[in-house]
Amino acid sequence: MSDNKQKRELLKKKLFTKNRLVILNEDTFEEIFSLRLTLMNVFVVATSGAIIIIFVTTYIIAFTPLREYIPGYASTKLKKEATELALKSDSLSSELNKNEAYIAGVKKVLLGELEVEKFNKDSILTSQADTVSNLNLKASAEEIELRKEVFKKEKTKK
Repeated sequence: MSDNKQKRELLKKKLFTKNRLVILNEDTFEEIFSLRLTLMNVFVVATSGAIIIIFVTTYIIAFTPLREYIPGYASTKLKKEATELALKSDSLSSELNKNEAYIAGVKKVLLGELEVEKFNKDSILTSQADTVSNLNLKASAEEIELRKEVFKKEKTKK
């Protein structure tokens, strides 16, 4: 037990023994800088510096565009563009469906399958809109469960 105590005392003495750091001009032996240090002071300063460097690096990566280079992170510009393109493609597909319905109506008129008086572009567009509104757009139970799972995964990623 006393051997353990002696080791602790020796370690404490080494940690808190004051040493002097001196920087001299080699040609004139003039003292340029002098500092009194202990081993404990050096350890505390080095640890504090390492912690500060870690925090600064983390901050730079997390809150600057550098995070785009980390796999798994997408840029906000890319996400915005993807959303805009998805909206454009949806609107273009609905316009394409309307145009196809109009062309089909015109073909019927040209082939003589439809009377001219009954043919109207607005009636075709309203029939197209009716078919879209009659669709069952309610989510099924499986889809609701899938949405919940995806929401939980997205929440854990952030």
